[in-house]
Amino acid sequence: MPTFTALTTLTGKKAAEGLGEAMERLDPEPTGVGVFEVEDGSGLWEVGGYFTETPDEAALALLAAAFEAKPFVVSELPETDWVAHVRRELAPVEAGRFFVYGGHDADKVPADSIPLLIEAAMAFGTGHHGTTLGCLKALDWLLEQGFSASKVADIGCGTAVLAMAAARVWEGDILASDIDQVAVDVAEANLKANGMNGAVQCIEAAGFDHPALKAHAPYDLIFANILKGPLVALAPEISANLRVGGQAILSGILNEQAQDVLSVYSQNEFNLAKISEIGEWTTLILTKQGGN
Repeated sequence: MPTFTALTTLTGKKAAEGLGEAMERLDPEPTGVGVFEVEDGSGLWEVGGYFTETPDEAALALLAAAFEAKPFVVSELPETDWVAHVRRELAPVEAGRFFVYGGHDADKVPADSIPLLIEAAMAFGTGHHGTTLGCLKALDWLLEQGFSASKVADIGCGTAVLAMAAARVWEGDILASDIDQVAVDVAEANLKANGMNGAVQCIEAAGFDHPALKAHAPYDLIFANILKGPLVALAPEISANLRVGGQAILSGILNEQAQDVLSVYSQNEFNLAKISEIGEWTTLILTKQGGN
């Protein structure tokens, strides 16, 4: 059975939520409606519905006009074509010198960029989410400050895009870990697709609980793009595994959670170097003080 999608964008959370509620009253009714902020700082929101019958395009046009949204784009997708759909929809992402793209956009890679090929897959971290984008921009900022690293750990790596970005600019011991073996497999596939076999060691691990991660400590740079709860729990371990003067790039933090995370890390020998927001997500760059 084919699936139909109807997608649009508009400005403002309140209007987007109102449009989403109005879509639920359509006939034929959607099987699901999603309302998401486009996390690039543009202030745009995406509203989409999924249908098992052809949606009423006239009704959609009226809703778009009523809520001052762009005209809906209606597409028919076979149930097995989700990854291909995502590939079509994901535009390249620029984060300073880094350029994250899918294979379908290989002709758009700027000559002066550091390219990172990431296809749509089953692991988090294509560069489009505000957290991953924030981490890449944080790495670019550290490079602008003259920071250099020969030992890097990417904890909760997803696609390993952050570890690969580090391996593009530095040589050394770069490790990427995730608690999900699927993510580890995807990370290794991404390394191969980028011609980077062996540049990053990918391992399945929770936190730093792996002999390889312990053997290479202390690190110069640690990425942890996860969520507030795990970040808080890992604070002592991240501190213990980072050299004095080393940097931690943390994300997966909602803006309203940032001060709580900062408070915990300040108690674990970290000072704030930089804080940035993209959409509803905050990225922190922290410098290790004192200690080991």
